[in-house]
Amino acid sequence: MNLKIRHYLLTGLLVWLPMGVTVWLLTWLVGTMDGIFLAVLGALDAVIPGIHSVAESLRHMPGLGVILVALVIYFTGLFVTNIFGQWMLRQWSKVITRIPVVNSIYSSVKQVADTLFSGSGNAFSKALLVQYPHQGSWTIAFLTGAPSGQVARHLPSDCVSVYVPTTPNPTSGFFLIMPKTSVKELDMTVDEALKYIISMGVVVPGGPDALPVKAETSPSV
Repeated sequence: MNLKIRHYLLTGLLVWLPMGVTVWLLTWLVGTMDGIFLAVLGALDAVIPGIHSVAESLRHMPGLGVILVALVIYFTGLFVTNIFGQWMLRQWSKVITRIPVVNSIYSSVKQVADTLFSGSGNAFSKALLVQYPHQGSWTIAFLTGAPSGQVARHLPSDCVSVYVPTTPNPTSGFFLIMPKTSVKELDMTVDEALKYIISMGVVVPGGPDALPVKAETSPSV
């Protein structure tokens, strides 16, 4: 009886856990975007007192922040794809880079974003197998490029930069520079590798068909 109860509880948990995590992530995303919208709305309300009544009515509309923030991001991308928009973006960058402290933060974040989201970039383009944290212990990593600048001058020419994510939260991890001969390229997509990491090795890339076939044991006589 206890085994049946445990089986039913685990089966129910497997049904609700993915749904619960998905809802939690979507709720967090909606809350974050609504928070951005409310902050902008509060700033406009302080600068333009005449829109106070409009701001109060918009403040209590759930989900409006998500729609407006998404529209602002979309039209910003549409605007900066033309010549005038690119010129405006360059002028804005010049102003930001002249502000102390803000310059360091903005430049660093912009370089990381350009590398990660650029269509021509190499960041997270390949899933690798590396020995970490010691010889004989293997983990999955992602190729982020090759060393350059001052760092490259002190290293052999055949080194690569890799990111080793933590489990089950891949947003934190370790940046390593390793010889190219020390990494093994995996025949899997980045998405498959991320699923493998997040699931702590439970979700096998390629599905059940990728699991090794167990040899059939001959019946004992």
